[in-house]
Amino acid sequence: MSRKLDFFKVEVVAHDPSWRGAFETESKQIALAFSNENALAIHHIGSTAIPQIYAKPIIDMLVVVKDIIKVDTQNSALEALGYEARGEFGISGRRFFRKGNEAGVRTHHIHTFEVNSAQIERHLAFRDYMIFHPEDAQQYSELKQELANKYSDNIQGYMDGKAGFIKDIDLKAAKWRLSELNL
Repeated sequence: MSRKLDFFKVEVVAHDPSWRGAFETESKQIALAFSNENALAIHHIGSTAIPQIYAKPIIDMLVVVKDIIKVDTQNSALEALGYEARGEFGISGRRFFRKGNEAGVRTHHIHTFEVNSAQIERHLAFRDYMIFHPEDAQQYSELKQELANKYSDNIQGYMDGKAGFIKDIDLKAAKWRLSELNL
């Protein structure tokens, strides 16, 4: 049975190298739950995937699927792993799941998109851009620390505070990705 996770303290912590292993372990379970027939790839995204920056200690995963509607039939398999299905959760075409530990502290997010969704490229470009541009990653880390201190009990304030920076990086990342692909 999944726990409701509607409130949590906004806290960012120094990068933890074990996050990579936590992603790898969890992604294997996720792959089984989604089944090989639908899941095409599972990516580690979000701040825990970017070395050296502060992050909320929540492993974000992006699952690319052939058919987003089929995901709805796989909810029970993910619920058996402790995930709570949240539907689109504010982003059209997404299926979102979240998981917490026994204390109710959120530990994992799954963002599921159908292959060819623009959201997939946006998330991967952001992650990769930040890895290859440590000066921007450091600015993001500092912003996250500042916002977590200011909005420790207000996740919406924290998210709103990051929105402009993320939008700017999304634009830089898209241009960078095109230049990397020589397009």
